[in-house]
Amino acid sequence: MSFLEIRNLTVQFGGLKAVNDLSLDVKAGELRCLLGPNGAGKSTMLDLICGKTKATSGQILFQGQDITWLKEYKRARQGVGRKFQVPSVFKQLTVLENLEVAQSRKAGVLDALLVFRTPVRGRIKEVLERVGLIEMIDTHAGNLSHGQTQWLEIAMLLAQDSKLILMDEPTAGMTIQETLKTAEIFNTLKGEHTLIVVEHDMQFVREVAERVTVMNQGSVLADGSIAEIEADPRVKAVYLGH
Repeated sequence: MSFLEIRNLTVQFGGLKAVNDLSLDVKAGELRCLLGPNGAGKSTMLDLICGKTKATSGQILFQGQDITWLKEYKRARQGVGRKFQVPSVFKQLTVLENLEVAQSRKAGVLDALLVFRTPVRGRIKEVLERVGLIEMIDTHAGNLSHGQTQWLEIAMLLAQDSKLILMDEPTAGMTIQETLKTAEIFNTLKGEHTLIVVEHDMQFVREVAERVTVMNQGSVLADGSIAEIEADPRVKAVYLGH
């Protein structure tokens, strides 16, 4: 049994099938990269897994449980975490406060902050150290660099103990140094977390991907190691270029 099983998944918007009869298996602890031209259905695929978009047909199994029609917040409680292209952190709160909100089961931000002040130890300390923000716990998120903001959002997913982390172009807008740091973070997450990453930066993909799936027109075009994908004439024709 795969950690995540996608079976004949389709979503149709009017006459357009954004995802078309797509099947995919992802193992526990795997880091899978999704590649493909714009409009291939990659981000829609992440939306379907996290519940932001409802499928027209097909099935999504997460740890053996059918979550195809489960509400988005219920999927999140089961361990499905989603990071969007634009970071969604609380800019007026500090780094530590953002993690407190992420970790809390309380519905509101103020409720989460009034209940406790988290000592910087245990899981919180481990997460901060992993993303390189341990020295910035009292910094307001609005004062972080673009890369640091992205790392804070990753830290928030880790604080929630997301077992499956879905990331949409996490290195977009980053400097070369920030991209390298992000690759290091991702490589420490393999095995402990399962990651599906939509990305266009091929150097980043080479650094982190264990397996690559290439999508085109809502379907799987190719699937394999980065070496196999880069050598595939079909992928060269529709995405990488000759």
